[in-house]
Amino acid sequence: MKQTIILLHGLFGGLSNWKTVTDHFQEYYNIYVPTMPLYDDHKIDELDYLVTWLENYTESLQLNNIILVGNSLGGHVAFLYTHRNLSNVKSLILTGSSGLYENNTLGSFPRRHSYSYIREHAANTFYDPAIATKELVDEVFEIVNDNRKCFKIIKTAKRAQRNQVTNLLAEINIPVLLIWGKEDRITPLHVAKDFHKMLPNSQLVEILNCGHAPMMEHPVQFNEILEDFLNKNRTL
Repeated sequence: MKQTIILLHGLFGGLSNWKTVTDHFQEYYNIYVPTMPLYDDHKIDELDYLVTWLENYTESLQLNNIILVGNSLGGHVAFLYTHRNLSNVKSLILTGSSGLYENNTLGSFPRRHSYSYIREHAANTFYDPAIATKELVDEVFEIVNDNRKCFKIIKTAKRAQRNQVTNLLAEINIPVLLIWGKEDRITPLHVAKDFHKMLPNSQLVEILNCGHAPMMEHPVQFNEILEDFLNKNRTL
């Protein structure tokens, strides 16, 4: 029976961020890449809302013993879900995850109507700015120039900064893989090292010349690292 992998994107991420991962693993795993409801209207804590959404998602599809992979905010949500549903998570993979520290330069996007400013902001996500294609920049530009979406993004980012998971790390005893870009400017490498130090059963792999989204910037290396980890923990 195929094991289940759920891939969670970040604040400005989308399903396409995980295309190379999906292509690589879909023959041997059941892959789910849901769109997180970042723009839903609700009156509760943004992260709690997203974790509850993920709980409902897994329950509705009857997904058990899952492998959770999360980038940036998606990693934060994956961690909180794991803490609340430890018996349902086989292993956890975090890459550029928030939860300890995030260099959040969103502010209120004072120049959000400037395309060049948004392009620069998007390029800062990566070590190689060329990864920030026009298509990607256009998507971010559309989001931040939608008043409602921009407000939701800023509110969620601020909530993530305030939601520190430090006191929860020691309770996560399942295997955790940390895949981190050495040049990540948003969640710098010291964040990964702190995760690694405080998690009881973790492995940290650093990727050289890589920013905040290793699965996009170094997809082959990312998949090799993930595959090795999954194979080693297959019988656990």
